[in-house]
Amino acid sequence: MIAVLGAREAIGLLVQRNLIAYRSAWWIFVSGFLEPVFYLFSIGVGVGHLVHGFEFHGHEIRYAEFVAPGMMAASAMNGALLDSTYNFFFKLKYNKLFDQMLATPLTTNDIARGELSWSLLRGGIYSAVFLLVMTAMGLVHSWWALLAVPAALLIGAAFGGVCMALTTYMRSWQDFDYVTLGQLPLFLFSATFFPLSAFPEWLRWVVECTPLYRSVVLIRELTTGSVTIASGISVLYLVAMGLIGLAIVGRRLDRLLLS
Repeated sequence: MIAVLGAREAIGLLVQRNLIAYRSAWWIFVSGFLEPVFYLFSIGVGVGHLVHGFEFHGHEIRYAEFVAPGMMAASAMNGALLDSTYNFFFKLKYNKLFDQMLATPLTTNDIARGELSWSLLRGGIYSAVFLLVMTAMGLVHSWWALLAVPAALLIGAAFGGVCMALTTYMRSWQDFDYVTLGQLPLFLFSATFFPLSAFPEWLRWVVECTPLYRSVVLIRELTTGSVTIASGISVLYLVAMGLIGLAIVGRRLDRLLLS
């Protein structure tokens, strides 16, 4: 008789498998954390000496305080994107890891939830350490910032779910050019480095609908303590995004691996 695993037990096993697999590749975790920190020092601190009297929600803040939350949100996005695209594609198409998993009591939904949970764990570690760096630099002035790590996990879940769903449609490594094509504009034009008011009116509406902008708004309002209804909108947006992505990837894995 085949044992049936509960959802929590299945997720735990898949997370444990990834921990073991990455044990000898600890340097990947370090490099993933250092990238946003370097951006923070080079742009937030360096350019910050040239920008004075930066305004956010009617309050004057340092430029580094404006950029740092954007870097944190972008880091959550990039961490989730790496695991849910390149790594997910390799496991799905090349080493056939998911086919082997399905020979066990695991289901395709277990695989989707487990891979997403691993991505969240990795992103959560990055976000927590980055928040500590921000605090040490004097860039956090509100207890609302304690919610920035759960917010970063939500960002990772949203991007991870959608990116896994999109990856199931990719046919070869060349298709990942589209990932870069989407990732770079999001990183540069989601109010990460400059406010939304810098855009033309028609472009602001487009930017406000992008997932990284909603993520940046959420993290920035929490770390500055200027929480508005925009944070609530961002939470609903990201929750819907993650649930839709996870539902799609479950059905796609059924089609790819079970038919």
